[in-house]
Amino acid sequence: MSGDAALAPSFDTVAVESTEWRRACERELEDGARFCGAHAGGTGGARNWSALFARGSGTRIVTTRTDGDQIETIVDLVPGGQWDEREAHDLYGLRFDGHEPLRPLVDHPAETAAWTTPVEGNGVHQVAVGPVHAGVIESGHFRFHVVGERILHLDPRLFYKHRGLERAAEGRRLADGLIFAQRACGACAVTNAVAYAQACESALGLLPPRELRRARTFLLEMERLYNHLNDLAAVCAGVGFATGNMAFAALKERALRLNQEICGHRFLFGSVEVGTSRVVVPASIAGRLRGGLRELREDAARVWREVRFSASVQARLGGVGVLDREAAARLGAVGPTARASGLGQDARRDGAGLWYGSSFVAAAPAQASGDVAARLEMRPIELEVSFEILDELLAEPIEAGAARPAGPTSPTGVARVESPRGETVCVVEQRLCQISRLRLRTGSYANWPALAEATAGNLLPDFPLINKSFELCYACVDR
Repeated sequence: MSGDAALAPSFDTVAVESTEWRRACERELEDGARFCGAHAGGTGGARNWSALFARGSGTRIVTTRTDGDQIETIVDLVPGGQWDEREAHDLYGLRFDGHEPLRPLVDHPAETAAWTTPVEGNGVHQVAVGPVHAGVIESGHFRFHVVGERILHLDPRLFYKHRGLERAAEGRRLADGLIFAQRACGACAVTNAVAYAQACESALGLLPPRELRRARTFLLEMERLYNHLNDLAAVCAGVGFATGNMAFAALKERALRLNQEICGHRFLFGSVEVGTSRVVVPASIAGRLRGGLRELREDAARVWREVRFSASVQARLGGVGVLDREAAARLGAVGPTARASGLGQDARRDGAGLWYGSSFVAAAPAQASGDVAARLEMRPIELEVSFEILDELLAEPIEAGAARPAGPTSPTGVARVESPRGETVCVVEQRLCQISRLRLRTGSYANWPALAEATAGNLLPDFPLINKSFELCYACVDR
C-alpha cells in the first residue's frame, strides 16, 4: 500500500455574487463534483453561505455573501442539502427561496404540524416513538405516519441535546478547538479529531510526514474496528439472535481493551493532536498487538459464519429497509450505507493526509441490494479491510511525528475523513490562529435522511432492525 499519494487535503475557494450562487453550484455538479455539505457563517446582518463539492482528494468551496436573509435554494439540485439549509435557517436566520416549506430542524416547535410532513388519507394515523427510549441511547424522536402497521413516511427529530459546540469553539486558539470536535461524539472521536486536525493543518500550510500519516491511519482503523463489531452485535439484537449479539459484543470489548492498552483510553480520546502525534507503538508491542488482532480477526470471522448460515436470521434481512442506488445518490448517502446500495465512494480511497494511498479499494457487498442484508454484510467485509490495513501498519513500529511547514497559511482549511459511518467533513475558518468558524458534518448527519427514506413502505415492527442496520450517531448530529 502506497503512502506517498495525496499527502495533504487540497481545496480551493470560489467566491460568487449571491445572484450567481445557484448557477455556480450547478456548474460544479455538471462537472461531476459531488456535494458534501453546506454551512452558514458570519456575524451581524451579513452572512456567508458556502457549499462544498468533492472531486477525488480535492474539495471546492463555493461561497457567497448575502446582506439580507434570503438566498436561492439548491435542494432541488442536491436533495442531500436539505438538512444543511434547515439548520442554517434555525441557527443563522437564513431563508432559502424555493425551499418550501422550510421546516425547523434544530428548533423544536411545540406544534407537530410545524415540523412534520403532512400525510393524509383513509386510515392514516401517527405513531410517536422517543425521544426517551428503553435502551441507554441518545435522545431521538421518530414520528411515523402509518396505515395499520405499514409505514408511509417517517419524520426523524434530533437535536434534543444540541450543545452548540461549533459556536463555543469560536474565538479559541486552533489547538484548543480540538476538544470541541473530539467531544462531538464518543464513537467517532478519532475521526472527528483527525478531520479537525487536518483542516487546521491545511489552513496553516502544514504537511504531514510519514510517521504522522501512519499513526492517524492506525487510530482510525482501530476506531472502525470496534464500531463495526458493535454494529454487527446491534443487528443481531434487532432480529433476536442473542448468540450473535453477545459474541460480537464480547469481540467489541476485546477491541476496546486493545485501545486502552495502546493509548490509555478505550475510545481513543486524547490520541490526536493538531500538527503532531505522540502515539508510539514500539516493535515489541506492535508484534503483540498484531497477534491479538489476528486472533480477533479469526474469532470475528467464525461468529460471522454462524450468523450468515443461520436461516432464521437471514430470513429477516432480505428486502427490508431498501435504499436503492438512485435514492442513495440523490440523498447524498455515504459510507457503508452508500456502498451497500451500489455507490463505490470511500474517502479512504483518496487517502489525503493518511496512509491509504491510491491502491486502496473500497469494499462492496456481493449484491448491492441496499437492504438490511447488504448493510449487515458490509460490516464483516469492512472488518477484513481494516484488519489488513492494521496488519500492514504494525509490521513496523508506529512512531511519533510532527507536520512541517510546506506552504502559505490560508483563512480556511478543509478535510474529509472516512468514519465508520461514512465521510466526515470539517471546515475551519481562522484568523491569526483563532477559530472564526468551525463546521463538522459527520457521516451520520449525511445518512439520517437516507434512513428515513429506507423506512417508508416497511412494517412498523421492522424499524428497530432498519435503524440498527444504519446504526447512526445522535450525538455527532446534535453536537
